[in-house]
Amino acid sequence: MLLPFALWGTAMAAMTPLVVSGGPLLVASLRLLPAGFALLIAVFFLGRPWAIAQGDLGWFLIFTLVDATLFQFCLTKGLVSTGAGLGSVLIDSQPLMVAILARSLFGDAINPIGWLGLILGLFGIICLGSPPDLIRHWLLMGEAETFSSIWTNGEAWMLAAAVAMAFGTVLIRFACKESDPVSVTGWHMVLGSVPLIICQFLDPNWSVLPHWTTIEWVLMAYASLLGSALAYGLFFWFANQEELTSFSTLAFLTPVFALATGGLWLGERLEPLQWIGVVFVLISVLLVSQRSRFWEPNSSDSEDLQGGISG
Repeated sequence: MLLPFALWGTAMAAMTPLVVSGGPLLVASLRLLPAGFALLIAVFFLGRPWAIAQGDLGWFLIFTLVDATLFQFCLTKGLVSTGAGLGSVLIDSQPLMVAILARSLFGDAINPIGWLGLILGLFGIICLGSPPDLIRHWLLMGEAETFSSIWTNGEAWMLAAAVAMAFGTVLIRFACKESDPVSVTGWHMVLGSVPLIICQFLDPNWSVLPHWTTIEWVLMAYASLLGSALAYGLFFWFANQEELTSFSTLAFLTPVFALATGGLWLGERLEPLQWIGVVFVLISVLLVSQRSRFWEPNSSDSEDLQGGISG
C-alpha cells in the first residue's frame, strides 16, 4: 500500500522543473491524458469491465472534475513557486479532511489515539510547509505576514489541491458502486484532462509542445505513467477496498519520499523545524494506522489476563 505514495513523492520532484518551462496547464494535461489511456489499455488486456455503469455517471462526473481537473491544476500551479518536498507536504494535509468525511459518511471509527495521530500529523505538516516568516509571526517573533503572500508563494494552491484530493478520495466510493475502480480512474484521467487542454488552447502563449530535452521528456513520462497511472490506479483501488482513515493517513509519508528525492536531485534542504515536522508525521502514521491496538487491548491478551485471575 506504500507504493502509490512513494511514486507520488518522486513524481513531485520530477514535475518541479517541468512546470517552470512548460507551464502548469500543459504539465497537468500531460500527466493525466497519457496515464488515463495507459490505465484503460491495462483494463482491456486484464479483461476487467471498462465501461462506467449508468447509475454511477453523475458521481463519476463530479469525481472527475474535482479529483482530476481541479486537483491537477492546483497541484501544478502550486509547484511553480513551491519545491517538491514543500508542495507534497502541503497536499498531504488531506488525511485529516478524509478522516472527518469518512467518519461522517461511512462511520469509520476514530478513537482518541487516532485523533491524536491526525493532530500530530497536521502539526507536522505545518512545521514542514508554512513559510518561515509566517511561523515567526505566529510565535510573535517577527513582523506581520499577510495571507496574500501565501497565495503568491503557492502554498494556498497546494492546500486547495489537498481539499480536492480529500473529496476525491471519498467520492471514488460513490463513483464505483457498480463500476470497476481502475476503469473509473482511467476514464476520469482522460476526461479530466479535457478542460485543461481547452484552457491551454485558449492561452495566447500556447505552443503545441514545449522545447524539452530528452531527460525532461523522460521525467514527464515517469510522472505520467508511474507517478499517475500506476500510483492512482493502486490508490483508488485500495481506497475502494480499505478503511479510508488508516489508508489515507499513509499519505503523510509522501512528503518523506518527496523531500528525499528533492534533496538528492534538486538540492532542496530542510530547516531544523522541518525535520521536527518529519518526526511528527512519522509518529502520526504509526498512531493512526495502529490506533485500535493502542486503544483497545487484544482479545487474546484479555483472555490470558482473565485466565490468570481465575487461576
